[in-house]
Amino acid sequence: MGATSVGATGPADRHARGGDQSIGELFSEVSRDLSTLIRQEVELAKAEAAQTAKRAGKGAGMFGGAGVAGHMVLLFLSLALWWGLSYLMGGGWSALVVAAVWAVIAAVLAARGRSEIKAMEGLPQTADSVKKIPDALRGHEEKNP
Repeated sequence: MGATSVGATGPADRHARGGDQSIGELFSEVSRDLSTLIRQEVELAKAEAAQTAKRAGKGAGMFGGAGVAGHMVLLFLSLALWWGLSYLMGGGWSALVVAAVWAVIAAVLAARGRSEIKAMEGLPQTADSVKKIPDALRGHEEKNP
């Protein structure tokens, strides 16, 4: 005789028989699957955000150090330019010329930085995965790209 008892109705048995599940059991299963899916999406978003933040932190630290060193170079180059131009047009006018050059450079850098910030993507994998949820809930996973 078989090893299964007559009264055993585990999840695998009910799934194999198909339509024997009650509405409550189906709702419970869908609710559990949806909860798992949401939990997985949150974990993906957290992992993706942590990786992005770690890279951004390293890059920001490197740029910070480069910025300090670059500032010192530009300070002394500006002083040398001011001193050199003061022989041609006087100290006050040469200082205004150097300041105007730096104002133009600052404006260009600010415009470039603004365009880079606007071009940020955010969390692309998470967004792509979340877009697939409605088809998966309807049982149409094949419609997902």
